[in-house]
Amino acid sequence: TYFMTITYFMTMLSTAHLPVCIILSCSLLLQLTAAFQSSPPRFHNTHKFNERVVLSSSATDAEYHIAKNFPTCSDILFRNNDVMKKISKADEGLTIFAPNEAAFKALGDKKQEQIEDVRNEEMVEKIAAYHCITEPVTADQLFNSGGVVTLGGEVPAERSVSGGFLGVGGREDGGVTLNGSKVVNTFEFDDGDKTCIVHEMDGLISPTILWRYADQLRIPGST
Repeated sequence: TYFMTITYFMTMLSTAHLPVCIILSCSLLLQLTAAFQSSPPRFHNTHKFNERVVLSSSATDAEYHIAKNFPTCSDILFRNNDVMKKISKADEGLTIFAPNEAAFKALGDKKQEQIEDVRNEEMVEKIAAYHCITEPVTADQLFNSGGVVTLGGEVPAERSVSGGFLGVGGREDGGVTLNGSKVVNTFEFDDGDKTCIVHEMDGLISPTILWRYADQLRIPGST
């Protein structure tokens, strides 16, 4: 090995071969230097600092769920800055009534175009407000409520009925409707601090009268 060879040459220093030994020793040192430079270090720091992981809050989870599963509803909500600010400041949590994509398709082409029309921004903001509450409201609470107060105003709630003929003779099926739109499914997000609930709806729950003000720059009486 290199170290045995060094020992050998160190022994030779005490002999008469001093000039030759010096030359050979210098050559050996150059070889050692080259060997250590070309080889990777035997030990290296493999420790990595832990990346800071930020756990999603229930509100963030609910927001992601809506954006992924109810994109049109998500777009409408984000077009109302005032509603989003109030939601973000809610202490206990929030409730979102999220119409599914089928609900928007059922509106027809004209109303869908009106939602996209910039002239109807105020109307869309009103629609968004009617689909938000700044506290958690469960499906059971809705079932027994008779109505809720959203950021847009009051919305009547009724127990849904199945069967019968023309609304007569039907029986309660355990579901609930808000302004005629039924709760299809309920998703709850709880992070221990806030509870955020998303109710999937098969229709919009905002007053139908809002559509009268479509294609107008301002809704009469609004501020």
